Amino acid sequence: MPRMTRKSIAWAAAAAVGVVVLAALGWMVVRPPPAASVQVQTAPLVRTLQFSGRVTTLSRVEVGSTVTGRVAAVAVREGDAVEAGQVLLRLEDDEWRAALAQAAAGARQSAARLVGLRGGSRDAASAGVAQADAQVNAAEAELRRTRDLVAQGFLGQARLDEVERAAAVARAQRTAAQAQRQGLDNTGSDIVQAQAQLALSEAAADAARVRLSQSVVRAPADARVLGREVEPGQIVQPGRALLTLALAGPLELVAQVDERFLEELKPGQTATVLADAYPEQRFTATLARIAPRVDAQRGSIELRFSVPTVPDFLRQDMTLSLEVTTAERPRTRVLPLAALRSSSSAGQPGQDEVWIAQDGRVQARPVRLGLRTLSAVEVVDGVADGETVLVGASPAPGRRVRPQAIDPDLATRTRAATTGEGGAALSNAMGR
Repeated sequence: MPRMTRKSIAWAAAAAVGVVVLAALGWMVVRPPPAASVQVQTAPLVRTLQFSGRVTTLSRVEVGSTVTGRVAAVAVREGDAVEAGQVLLRLEDDEWRAALAQAAAGARQSAARLVGLRGGSRDAASAGVAQADAQVNAAEAELRRTRDLVAQGFLGQARLDEVERAAAVARAQRTAAQAQRQGLDNTGSDIVQAQAQLALSEAAADAARVRLSQSVVRAPADARVLGREVEPGQIVQPGRALLTLALAGPLELVAQVDERFLEELKPGQTATVLADAYPEQRFTATLARIAPRVDAQRGSIELRFSVPTVPDFLRQDMTLSLEVTTAERPRTRVLPLAALRSSSSAGQPGQDEVWIAQDGRVQARPVRLGLRTLSAVEVVDGVADGETVLVGASPAPGRRVRPQAIDPDLATRTRAATTGEGGAALSNAMGR
């Protein structure tokens, strides 16, 4: 047998390597291409909205003075709890006290005059009327005697004229006395004028009393002081807020959410709440009210949440993170959104479908969908548990495929996505 040379051995080795390479290339050409896949399985599916909110009360008021004056004392500090009617601050009131004393003295003077008219003056007027009546009676009697004497010729006409004038004067004096007496009756002009003067004086006293009371600013209701913008010695004017009060009542959480999520929100939905300062103390709130109008400037809508059990650490205007559950399926078939495809054709609307790996080939399967989140979707009909669904890029239907299983959570675990000015985010949670 001839001996092999080194050259022939090298050629033989090269040929063997070539055969191996050609075999590998042939195997790679014949082998189906890989494609990421997940198995259809039943799992919980939760859709939530995440956004920021703050703590507030049902009513918040700004308290100020209704008169101009210098602040004498401020009786409260920020954080103090106050009761209805409690003094919050006082203004210097010397001038108003003097005005009240003057008005009260005027009222007393008017009252005394009215009492005098109703008492002594009325009695004197009555006596004057009686005296005038007596004088009239005497004058008329004298007139009758004089007429008789004139008729008998004992007296002349001059004497009769003199007596008639005296009788006329007596009657006139009686009329004047009666008029004065009538003026002092309850409906008389003097009494009416005195009553009007008394009412005017009392009104002036009441106005001075009200003005003095306005020098003291009191709490309108049970509340807590949130802000203090005044110090003793300041000159304050009407219309300026001096103290900010949170009226006693249940706390609420208020949040602004992008209007595009309005369809998903309904009163009664539950929210999980977290304060950044207390990350381990989560609590729950309930969506109580949705504002009837949208903020045209921000394109957002206001939500208000009630808190059944208020944690002790909550403070006014504290910023919180809220996550509202807007839809939930305890158990349903769930696929990642990356598994959805469309069977659209030119001029025709597309139908949702998925591509199934069956017997080593790709098969298109139309599906009916339900609840959808940012990265997962509920499949109501079209697939069965355990089937292999291709995710992402893969060969076209009818082509061979080699499924490669991936972790379903990698395709569905998207906790939140930013949504712009509304400060809201849509997320989904998928339990396995």
